[in-house]
Amino acid sequence: MEDRTFDAIVIGAGFSGLYALHKLRALGLRTRAFEQADGVGGTWLWNRYPGARCDLESIEYSYSFSKEIEQEWNWTELMPAQPEIEAYLNFAADRLDLRRDIRFNTRVAALAFDETTATWCMETDCGERYRAQFVIAATGLLSVPLDPAFPGMETFAGEAVFSNRYPRDGVAFDGRRVALIGTGSSGVQSVPVVARAAQHLYVLQRSAAYTLPSPARVYEPGEFEALKADYVAIRDAQRSARAGAARTSAFAVMAQAEARPPLKTASRAEQLRAIEEYGVQGALFWSDVTHDMEAGDMARRLYGEAVARIVNDPETAASLVPDYPFGCKRPIIDSGYYETFNRDNVTLVDLKKTPIVEIAAQGIRTTQDFLEVDTILYATGFDAMTGALTRIDIRGRDGARLREKWSAEGPASYLGLLVAGFPNLFTLIGPGSPGALANVVSSLEFQVDWVADCIAHLRARGLRTVEANGEAQAAWVDHMNALVEGSVALHPSCNSWWNGANVPGKKRVFTSYASGLPEYRRHCEEATARGYAGFTLS
Repeated sequence: MEDRTFDAIVIGAGFSGLYALHKLRALGLRTRAFEQADGVGGTWLWNRYPGARCDLESIEYSYSFSKEIEQEWNWTELMPAQPEIEAYLNFAADRLDLRRDIRFNTRVAALAFDETTATWCMETDCGERYRAQFVIAATGLLSVPLDPAFPGMETFAGEAVFSNRYPRDGVAFDGRRVALIGTGSSGVQSVPVVARAAQHLYVLQRSAAYTLPSPARVYEPGEFEALKADYVAIRDAQRSARAGAARTSAFAVMAQAEARPPLKTASRAEQLRAIEEYGVQGALFWSDVTHDMEAGDMARRLYGEAVARIVNDPETAASLVPDYPFGCKRPIIDSGYYETFNRDNVTLVDLKKTPIVEIAAQGIRTTQDFLEVDTILYATGFDAMTGALTRIDIRGRDGARLREKWSAEGPASYLGLLVAGFPNLFTLIGPGSPGALANVVSSLEFQVDWVADCIAHLRARGLRTVEANGEAQAAWVDHMNALVEGSVALHPSCNSWWNGANVPGKKRVFTSYASGLPEYRRHCEEATARGYAGFTLS
């Protein structure tokens, strides 16, 4: 009979879960990971949509804890695509012999803290029960799909697919009339690829996006080998960089903007020269854009001028300009997105002008038209940061439900690591952490190391539990809010997964630590040095 009692349980087998499993096993803890998919990879297993690609360089979007993995794995592209990242995570899982301790095709349904034994009781979707002293929620930033609810979806007679659970065998768009709904990262990256195959592509845009041209390319001969030989210096620079990445990334524009002059003092000639030289990025390369609403609106209009230089049709170009300030949402990278709208077989449908009325058997009815399509690709986003945890019935001290606390008070934690009232439940890359605003791999490695050190500290002293102190947690939430006060991130026009406003009924709260990874590390290390100040150990 299977032993169902462990020292630690890890939920998830993506980047975070794999490293957590490896680290805790190295501590000598009996550890079991649970993954609802049939393999490792997390978001990079589910999101196989056309054009899926990372917005960080492969050399930095990778584990730094293993020199063997660094040297044995060979990246082929500067900005890796989904298949290569999934292959990398499978390589890491095999190289570290992790699969033997992972239960696949198993969803965690409930967790309840037993105060008499100071352990967590876990139940799976199949009714199996497990027990462990520690639970590490490696559930990911973008792991829970935000499913659309258009009337008549079930009546569609064609093929309906979702970008966030894309078929493993792909989808044949050749010669088909395709509707793609949603222009977040998944939609923006899919559009150029689908357009090249489809007979006609209708891009149904709910909200225009700021998107920047990706520098993605295949490595030149010998280029990656030279980078691999310089890994020590690259990692040192990466750890000191605010974004947790020292090289090209989607955050580069925002980082470069801080060192540039303010847009409000730039002459018209300087503004035009910026978009002539840098394209759409030139509209955003200014120090005041994300902190001054007037400057932000100036940047938005300048961005529109840059888009109009790429997209031939004036009405389409105007519809592609966002109506919210840059910095409100995570920047998107693309490979020929705006150029795609110059193709004869691509039509933009602005849903703010002509909303969807219903999905019918043969296509999509809007307030102005009926689009006959064979395939619908839904790219409608995620219940980010908290969705994976609130969908588990988690009950802490006195039976308190995590989803109810976060629904009423907002998703609070202390240092993004533990939640008051939920002992020994460690959260990785969740609310209160810098993961959404930094290199997620750099962030998770630091958090996993911190969790492992904390558990070792408890065990060495015969302690059973650690949890966030309520006062420290409240102070951390206040500190996080102060960091973004007055910025575009909290402006009423900003409806982003960063603040939860993309999910109907979700409390609008900015959930990420905004001062960068080095400063976040300093806070965590100071708490540890002061005897885990802000945490209650018992």
